[in-house]
Amino acid sequence: MTAAWTCLTSSAALPLLKQGLLPLKAELRADAAALVEELGRVDPAKFLGALNDEARRLLDQLAAGIQAYRRHPYRRDVAEPPVVWREGTTRLVDYGGAQGTNDGLPVLLVPSLINRAYILDLNYERSLARWLAQRGLRPLLVDWDRPGELERGFTLTDYIAGRLESALDQTLALTGREPAVLGYCMGGLLAVALADRRRRDIAGLALMATPWDFHAGARYRYEQFMPLMAPGFAASLQMLGELPVDALQMMFYALDPYLVIRKFRQFAALDPASPKARAFVALEDWLNDGVPLAGPVARDCMIGWYGENQPARGTWRIAGRPVEPQRIERPTLMLVPVRDRIVPPASAAALLPAMPGSMAISPPLGHIGMVVAESAPLNAWRPLAEFLLALDQTPTPASAPRGQRAGRGHGAPV
Repeated sequence: MTAAWTCLTSSAALPLLKQGLLPLKAELRADAAALVEELGRVDPAKFLGALNDEARRLLDQLAAGIQAYRRHPYRRDVAEPPVVWREGTTRLVDYGGAQGTNDGLPVLLVPSLINRAYILDLNYERSLARWLAQRGLRPLLVDWDRPGELERGFTLTDYIAGRLESALDQTLALTGREPAVLGYCMGGLLAVALADRRRRDIAGLALMATPWDFHAGARYRYEQFMPLMAPGFAASLQMLGELPVDALQMMFYALDPYLVIRKFRQFAALDPASPKARAFVALEDWLNDGVPLAGPVARDCMIGWYGENQPARGTWRIAGRPVEPQRIERPTLMLVPVRDRIVPPASAAALLPAMPGSMAISPPLGHIGMVVAESAPLNAWRPLAEFLLALDQTPTPASAPRGQRAGRGHGAPV
């Protein structure tokens, strides 16, 4: 629809441009005037014909790319590691056990709630979880799956103080060791809250492209339009009980409406048998395999995070108490990719001052590229693994006896 509308409006806007009736941003007016002058030196009929030919070429390339994607034989086919714990739709998958690295430092991988967890295990060629296991660590991946009937009523407190703390308990019981916690994107926020509540039960914290100040570097003034949208948004969530996948996809689409057009036109020119084409299809399959967001969680995120900027303002609360990253004393590494268009680097970097003991690196990658790009192992995974392996050699302060640990379920933090 975006491509078709662009082509149609290009032809319709041509006479308006020539007559000076096309509303333009101030910074475009000089270029528009130069363009009109140049158009005066060409045959109008020939130019219009060329414009229509270009529109057809764009649409043909886009259609060819989409059809090539639909016909591609790639299907994700990986052996799934053992599931060591399950509660409702949430599972804990042991990648270290599958690789025979049971003695390595456990690493609790926390992905986002709005995409499938297997972005961290896309396939054998692009799997952060398996790569870490091959280096002697023991990754355990929290797989949220899609909300079931119970989870449709969950808040962030239910996920963090309930399911995520239970996954941590299971990791402690299974391995007998405090794990590092690694959070990706929205999962990083969940990981920060978990680390704050259970800071004596973890060895360290790693955050990949984790937003914190939702108004820093944002392309939209969320604090202005969210109050206007909130009543209708809340009513829709009340009726549907969840934020549907299509609504989530539209939000990502709005970040760069022409990305879909560009990427499928480029894919149309690839050899279908090439590794680059296979990597494209693997990632595109994951992008189109989204899950809805539980209604209360969607309200917490869209209104509480994007609208009110609760994390950066210190007003985000889990189980009745504020999330205070400054209380986390374990070593913390933040990966802030410089090409991230989903989480602006300024949003992620805002967490650094709140955690005095943290350090950050800025890999030359994008938000998703940091976990699936060909250069990700060199630029992001390697420094991450070095940090995690160093934790395995670093003595941690004495923890409270297991019987004295608090923070279970919705209880008080340590």
